[in-house]
Amino acid sequence: MARTYSVGEVARIAHVTVRLLHHYDAIGLVVPSRRGRAGYREYDEDDLRRLQRVVLLRELGLSLEAIGALVDGRDADLRATLATHRDRLRDELDRRHAVLRALEAALATHEGETLTMDKLFEGTEHFDLVRHQEEARERWGDTDAYRESMRRTRGYDKADWARLETEVAPILSGWAALLSAGAAPDAVEARALAERHRLHIDRWFYPCDRAHHARLAELYVSDARFAAYFDRHAPGLTAFVAAAIRANADAP
Repeated sequence: MARTYSVGEVARIAHVTVRLLHHYDAIGLVVPSRRGRAGYREYDEDDLRRLQRVVLLRELGLSLEAIGALVDGRDADLRATLATHRDRLRDELDRRHAVLRALEAALATHEGETLTMDKLFEGTEHFDLVRHQEEARERWGDTDAYRESMRRTRGYDKADWARLETEVAPILSGWAALLSAGAAPDAVEARALAERHRLHIDRWFYPCDRAHHARLAELYVSDARFAAYFDRHAPGLTAFVAAAIRANADAP
């Protein structure tokens, strides 16, 4: 018979409270698979694996409703969400390590150490976020779309950004799966994902009709940074996405 764990043991192993486990049980998020003879909760290893995912997604800022939908939904959607957060955290770690190197260089020069120019600017090659923001302001600062995007995103908190990423992850993974399967970018499934992507932009950033979405597709192809973002999910995905968006824009 497979090993089971009492609620107290699970609380200790998972570093959570018994009260939290009772709450997750009550709302159906993590329900123990068994009850002992005295009615006590008994968790098996599958329950603990589910709990680990719930605890992790909660730490990433997802709502309990979104977490429930993910852990009870398709494995592909859950994997895509986890991979998206992993990649975002890796990017953030790279940036923080770059900032740390720049700080060390600044402290070294402050303390009288002489550095070569390459060493002096160690790490600043990753200072792209500010540079991109300024470039975006220069390119689109006078557009209604830019102003609306800034107005909306200014009010987003950690949970909002997590929900945004949860929503877009299955779109990207869906396109990648279609590309891998050899589907055409104007296939019904690819165009349906393009429409979901358009509505995602419309919901979270600014009004985005099909014509504007098609213009964005050209930007995705022409800007190396957008291309790197899409191709990170699958080699050649940028061109596939752009073609699917254009096909959706041309559809009746």
